[in-house]
Amino acid sequence: MRRVVTGHDENGRSVVVSDGPVPRSREFTSLPGWVSRLPWATEPGEPVSGTGEDPTPKVTSLLPTPGGTRFIVLTFPPDTAMADPAFDPVAFDREQRADSPGIADLIEPDGMHATPTVDYGIVLQGDIVLELDNGQCTRLSTGDIVIQNGTRHGWRNRSGRPVAMAFVLVGAERDG
Repeated sequence: MRRVVTGHDENGRSVVVSDGPVPRSREFTSLPGWVSRLPWATEPGEPVSGTGEDPTPKVTSLLPTPGGTRFIVLTFPPDTAMADPAFDPVAFDREQRADSPGIADLIEPDGMHATPTVDYGIVLQGDIVLELDNGQCTRLSTGDIVIQNGTRHGWRNRSGRPVAMAFVLVGAERDG
């Protein structure tokens, strides 16, 4: 995946300051096909940087604080990959915690989770099911968008093919 970052030159004119692969990208060894990428992040109160300085190396939690953002691109392998006898859930959990600090702590064994964020999700490729805590399942396909308002949910890839999704997480205060 290619990431292009713009900024300003010494005269204040728009320029491309970075053009290359997403530097914070991980293909999981414990679950082949699971890929996590963090193309960008912002912290509350930080001014827009015209230098194009990459904030991703400094990110210590994928869970943004209120007013912060995280731009995450995930590739989900088919759910059958987790049913494979070679799948090691303990190794996957360990890899998740290393790759996705903050969020990984909230993920339950069945994949359900809730975060204090408003999430804008876009299905880039494939078909996936959004499951809510009441058991309601909604099928999403390429081009569909979902707005997650801090609700408990899980992603189910029943399609038999990888699914790519882009998410922008906006940190928010939890209601109640």
